Amino acid sequence: MKRFRSLFFVLSLLFCLFLALQTQDAKAATEVIHELQIGDAAPDFSLPGIDGKTHALADYKTAKLLMVAFISNHCPDSHAAEDRIKKLLADTKNQGLELVAINPNNPEGLSIDELGYSKYDDGFEDMKKYAAEAGFTFPYLYDGETQAVAKAYGCLATPHIFLFDAERKLRYKGQFDDSRFADSSTVKSADARHAVEELLAGKPVSLAITKPHGCSTKWLSKKQSIVEAAQKWDKTPVDVAPIDAAGVALLRKNGTNKVRLFNVWATWCGPCVAEFPELVKTARKFDMRDFELITFSVDDPTDGAKVKAFLEKRGAGLSNRLKNSLRAENRPTNSYLFSGASVNDLMKELDPEWPGAIPHTLLVDTDGKVIWRHNGPVDGDELRAKIIEHIGAFYKP
Repeated sequence: MKRFRSLFFVLSLLFCLFLALQTQDAKAATEVIHELQIGDAAPDFSLPGIDGKTHALADYKTAKLLMVAFISNHCPDSHAAEDRIKKLLADTKNQGLELVAINPNNPEGLSIDELGYSKYDDGFEDMKKYAAEAGFTFPYLYDGETQAVAKAYGCLATPHIFLFDAERKLRYKGQFDDSRFADSSTVKSADARHAVEELLAGKPVSLAITKPHGCSTKWLSKKQSIVEAAQKWDKTPVDVAPIDAAGVALLRKNGTNKVRLFNVWATWCGPCVAEFPELVKTARKFDMRDFELITFSVDDPTDGAKVKAFLEKRGAGLSNRLKNSLRAENRPTNSYLFSGASVNDLMKELDPEWPGAIPHTLLVDTDGKVIWRHNGPVDGDELRAKIIEHIGAFYKP
């Protein structure tokens, strides 16, 4: 009996030690973010830039003012501020202002549905592509590997602005301006610009602290929760409903606030099977936008179980957001099995220009107007670029 009690005591101690270590690990994963105060010195950094060089704070020692702007590839708030940032640089050219842009995000801290406003993720290689497309003329550095600089500066979101004087003392921090829209006429308070103008004029900054707005910093510590959410999405059941030509015509007409992507496929079609992961990726990427993927299987109408199994294996289940959207339309699903005897009827109602082979893909606007069509397997990047091109990379007023 004594031996049993001793063994139980030892096991209890080991279990308590395990729980303590788990708690310690969880605490270690919590981000410790330093909050810079007005008057604090600029934290040093040594970060890779998209120009192939390593950039440090000392590289900008001759600047009269240094603006450190945390921005990102994926965030619509950040996108909206970029042209106004470039205009500020143009307006103050040769007056001593230098800007260093830093991407604080780790791409593994982003879920796919947070990428619906950009063709790119927040990885270093995509930074190069994004900056080239956006016409950046200033250094763009990557902090996503360790995120140590973001923590040292206290970066809460993108964009988040930190403005330092000639002695590299913090004189302004917060939003670039108060608008999340790209249209400059929506700006009512150009706070970072005002701070720059006041400092260049030898005046103190009248409003030194504002609150940043935009997409929260994507910390690597979010990775596990993102993986778990994706795994849950992968296991979401799929409902498959029969649909006839009249039902196709009704969906094709649209009339909702969503852009619709239609895809015709079959389980026996090799190219359809090969392209399907790109369709699922696209649906998930734009899940938080006004967008919907609708699929029509042309399998035998009696093969509903096979179609359902295929879709579930590929993770084609609906998010809760889209489920609510479909419920408002009195629709049970976005996955259909064509019940008509002739596929020609499906072609006629969906797209008269469809040559007949599958897969066939059609992107239509809210009023049913064709935006893009493609016969054969889609290129996922091309498809998503077409969608972004139409629905935009910014929030709309």
